[in-house]
This record gives sequence, C-alpha cells and structure tokens, in this order.
Amino acid sequence: MTSTSSETRPLRSADLGTVVVLPWSGENADGIDIPHLLVCSVGNAEGGPEATSAAVERLLTDNGLPVGRELVDGIARPSLPVGLLVVAGQAVLTMPRLNVQCTVPPEWLEAVEARGFAYLIFTTRAWTEAEPGESVDPEALAEFVNADETLDAAAHIVLPARSLRA
Repeated sequence: MTSTSSETRPLRSADLGTVVVLPWSGENADGIDIPHLLVCSVGNAEGGPEATSAAVERLLTDNGLPVGRELVDGIARPSLPVGLLVVAGQAVLTMPRLNVQCTVPPEWLEAVEARGFAYLIFTTRAWTEAEPGESVDPEALAEFVNADETLDAAAHIVLPARSLRA
C-alpha cells in the first residue's frame, strides 16, 4: 500500500510557510546581554497553522533537535546540523532544508560578540499575527516568546556564532 501522507514524502520548504527570524537581546544576571533569535512560521502554508506547525516540528526532529524545554548545547555538539553566521549586520541561520536571515540591531551584535553565541528559540507554534518585513512591537514579541505554548513547542539551542575571517 502506498501512503501519500506528508510524513512519508520529503519535506518541502513550502510546507513551512513563511519563516520569520526576530532578534533581541536581554540582560543576564552577570550584566552582559544574551543575544536571542526567535524563529517561527506565520502559519501560512497549505493546510494552515496546524499543517505548518507539523512541518516545522518535522524539520526540527529530522535535524536532531528535540521540541520541548530541553536545552541543546550547540557549543558542545559541533556536529549539530544548525549553524549561525553573523556577517555585515545580519544573522544567517542555516540547517538542512532551511536558510533564513535577519538584520540585527547593534546591541545584538555587541551581545553576540561578547558571548560568542546566541540563544535560539525555534518554535513549532505559528505566529499568525507576525508580518514578514514589518517591525514587531516589543510587548507583542515578549508576549509570544514567553508564552508556555511557544516555549513548550520549541527547540532551544545555544548556538555558537561564527563570522567570516579575513
């Protein structure tokens, strides 16, 4: 019997819908900001937010990234198939079947330079209110990021930041 379910066919970029990346930094107890990246879909793939969420979860688990609150230490796992390149004011996230980038503010760049890593939250929860290319209200971002529904449905990764060397 041949199955046509999305679980058996190859994952396509279109299955993820429009993926957005949002940077911010926040002070840690040691007084040095921690750079963060939120990656999520706006839920506009065929099948809507539920199908999009399933596709994002599949992308994460196919790449060995657990969904939940388990922290993956990408510094200790150099073979992790996820990379972060910081160049020319941009954060570029790469992984099999996904390459996304965003412009980052100066304070984020300072934080990533000081820390050498960024904290990545890649959630399967679709943010249907997000508008690609539009500014995000900091309160709306905080509300979405800090929601249990977002954090419980996310891969959490400490990701070493790489840059181009001359």
